[in-house]
Amino acid sequence: MSFLTGKKILVTGVANKRSIAWGCAKAIADQGAEVIYTYQNDRMKKGLVKLVGEDAPMVELDVSKDENIEKAMAAIKELVGNIDGFLHSIAFANKEELSGDVSEITRDGFSLAQDVSAYSLLALTKYALPILNPGSSIVTMTYMGSERSIPNYNMMGIAKAALEAEVRYLATELSPKGVRVNAISAGALKTLAVTGVKDYQSLLNLSEERTPDKVSVTIDEVGQTCAFLLSPLASGIVGDIIYVDKGVHLS
Repeated sequence: MSFLTGKKILVTGVANKRSIAWGCAKAIADQGAEVIYTYQNDRMKKGLVKLVGEDAPMVELDVSKDENIEKAMAAIKELVGNIDGFLHSIAFANKEELSGDVSEITRDGFSLAQDVSAYSLLALTKYALPILNPGSSIVTMTYMGSERSIPNYNMMGIAKAALEAEVRYLATELSPKGVRVNAISAGALKTLAVTGVKDYQSLLNLSEERTPDKVSVTIDEVGQTCAFLLSPLASGIVGDIIYVDKGVHLS
C-alpha cells in the first residue's frame, strides 16, 4: 500500500509540465492520493486540462481576494468532502522587481508580491482549516534566496523570507490542532516562474555548478519529498524548511 492511499490532497500552482507543483502532483498521485487541482482563471484552466484531463477534480482559485478562497473551499467540500492537506505553490512579483536594485522596488510592487507570494499561505490556511482532517499536512514552496542575496531574485527573496516565517508561526499554532506545516526549499529549476528573473539562465547554470554531482535537481525529486511531507511518515517534521536542491545550499 502506498503511503498516501485514501488521502485527498489539494495542489495549487500547476501551470504546465515544468511546474514544480506538477512534479508534486504526480508524486502525490503515485503514492495513492486523490489530487484536487486549482486554476487561477479560464486561461490557466485550459492548460491544466491538457495535463490532467477534464475529469480530474479541479476548482477555480484566485488568492487575491478572501471571498474567492472561501468560495473555492466550499466548492472543494462539495466536490470531495474534507481533505488531508494541501500544497501551496503560489508566487508572483512584477518583472521589474526581479532585476536591478532592491532599493528601487516600488511600494505597489512590494505589496503585490507579498500579498500573492506570502499572505496567500495565511489566507489559504484560514479558509482550508474547516475542511482539513486531523493529521493533515500543509507544504509550501520556497527558495534559498530567502536567506541569501541571489542576483536579481530581489523582491521574491524578500517575499520568500516572509513565507518561511509564516511556516514557523503557523506550525506553532496548528500543531496542537493536528495539522503540520512545513516548506520545501527547492533548487533552481527552469519553470515559468524563474523565467521572470533577469538573466535566469545564469542562475540555473550557477545552481547546477554548485551541486556536488553537477546535476540539477528535478521536479520529480522535489515532488517525492513533497509527497513524503504530506504523509503520516513525516509526522515528526514540524515547522521546518527542507532543502531539496542536490546540495546547492552547502556552498
